[in-house]
Amino acid sequence: MSTPENSSLGGLEKSLEELEALVARLEGGDLPLEQALQEFERGVKLTRQCQTALQEAEQKIEILLRKTEQAEPSAFTPAADGE
Repeated sequence: MSTPENSSLGGLEKSLEELEALVARLEGGDLPLEQALQEFERGVKLTRQCQTALQEAEQKIEILLRKTEQAEPSAFTPAADGE
């Protein structure tokens, strides 16, 4: 069963894998300029997605660390700023 937290982590891992493959292709130096630019743009987008996922995870951790043992769990709602 997939939870939003698991799919978020899975999405981060998948984005990181794609980013690593993209970097390897760019470092190979065999891409035409236009394709290299497209790959670079995709890399920037993936980097931003990863940063957002990591920021959300950090916020979740901060929320959990502030809670006491008697506190009830509450749902995390990520910021909807579009980035």
